[in-house]
Amino acid sequence: MTLRTETDKETGVALVTLDRPERLNAIDLATADELAGVWRAFRFDDDVRAVVVTGAGGRAFCTGLDRDVEVPQPSSPYTIDDPLIAIGPKANDLWKPVIAAVEGMACGGAFYLLGESEFVVASEEATFFDPHTTYGMVSAYEAIHMAQRMPFGEVARMSLMGTAERVTARRAYETGLVSEVTEPGGAVAAAVRAAGVIASYPTEAVQGTVRAVWSAKEAARAQALAHAPQLIALGNLPVERQAELFRGRRRGSGEFRLR
Repeated sequence: MTLRTETDKETGVALVTLDRPERLNAIDLATADELAGVWRAFRFDDDVRAVVVTGAGGRAFCTGLDRDVEVPQPSSPYTIDDPLIAIGPKANDLWKPVIAAVEGMACGGAFYLLGESEFVVASEEATFFDPHTTYGMVSAYEAIHMAQRMPFGEVARMSLMGTAERVTARRAYETGLVSEVTEPGGAVAAAVRAAGVIASYPTEAVQGTVRAVWSAKEAARAQALAHAPQLIALGNLPVERQAELFRGRRRGSGEFRLR
């Protein structure tokens, strides 16, 4: 198992933990399947009234798709096979509130989870970045998810700067990506406290409010996501070239600047 779940039946809060710290909680195919299964199971579990999602180990919340995963792609430029497409709660029709608790790095495919959470709590040591352009890949789903939370210029900058720049938790708070910044190591506890408050309220009112908030932007979001497959299929470098760029960055200094 690459995922841990714990439910406090007294408070109604479930804690979902990505448990691949040795891989900085990168998501492989097994983890992707487990996440989808957990979200769908929560729909039927009345003991779960609010959820916190986080990553194990403290070094990373999630670093996106595991680079060792090989995903064969269709030859058509109008479609892609995205292994992360269904890792989020909304993609699995879960409308119970989900709070993301971020310690360490959150990058790339992590934004699928952050983008489908109601809000994000982050430790002051957390950082956010999107490496796609650095490795010759289109940031489509990730940028679209973040555009629901951050001003246009901030999303564009983070998406285009790639690995050269990391957004600090404080800057993420200032731009609206993060709703609360905690002391180091305090993100999960703060998120669980908030989830406990929400879970204590009448379930129907909470879930109705979640749906109302999402309905305010759902049309624009759905329309934008519909364009993502073609943009990725047309704009991504061949997988072999992406791998070369990735290996080159690993051999390099790995320097970046915080903002």
